Amino acid sequence: MFGDLQRSRSIAYTAVFIGLITIGGWISVPFVPSPFTLQTFFVLLAGAVMKRRAVIPVALYVLLGAAGLPVFHNGTAGIGVLLGPTGGYLAGFILAALAAGLAYESSRPAIRIAGLVTGAVLILACGVVWLIVSTGMAPSAAVVLGMLIFLPGDLVKAGAAYLVARHLP
Repeated sequence: MFGDLQRSRSIAYTAVFIGLITIGGWISVPFVPSPFTLQTFFVLLAGAVMKRRAVIPVALYVLLGAAGLPVFHNGTAGIGVLLGPTGGYLAGFILAALAAGLAYESSRPAIRIAGLVTGAVLILACGVVWLIVSTGMAPSAAVVLGMLIFLPGDLVKAGAAYLVARHLP
């Protein structure tokens, strides 16, 4: 264990990304059914930096919030947030981190970009499914309010994550 640089980096990055995703939840614009936040950017950046291990900080972030720590958007917390209209997006964070992380295990830019875009779409798709389940919203309305409105901004965040990650070791 002593001298294991990879393990030390994973622990440090885990702490950093839990903090960044939390801060990203405070940088938000209120909207219904879910606010616009920078959380997606940090989830995707975690995948780019930590590769498949990005699932660890993202899953811990969701677990910490479910356990009552005020880490979700604007300091909300608890299992009620996961069961509410934004819960699908939060669950989608875990899948997005995995998709982006697996893509970043390739050195090919096209695969990395596809992984980030896939991650962003997975977050929105999980959000839409959960909107339909948790609110009874019609599928067409859930797609418009839960995905189409957020998609342009999330694609910009995916592009920003790609550009930032290119400059990180």
